Amino acid sequence: MANIKSQIKRIKTNEKSQARNKSVRSSIKTAIRRFKDAAASGDVTMTAAELRAASKALDVAVSKGVIHANAAANKKSAMAKAANKSSAK
Repeated sequence: MANIKSQIKRIKTNEKSQARNKSVRSSIKTAIRRFKDAAASGDVTMTAAELRAASKALDVAVSKGVIHANAAANKKSAMAKAANKSSAK
């Protein structure tokens, strides 16, 4: 355990941000899973709604600095591709 006052404070803030980041990453995974379920069901309107929700969650995570912008772009691109594929059936 650190015995320097500023380091003790830094450890506390790191733990807070770690918990917040974990929560955001979890919500992203949930949004993506809901999108995949909607795409698998074949419901076009539900798929589009879940795509919007997941994209928004990814954008928020990028703005908060939780994930890298390119990682979010890759996920959004893959989801858009899957949505187009499921709507073409």
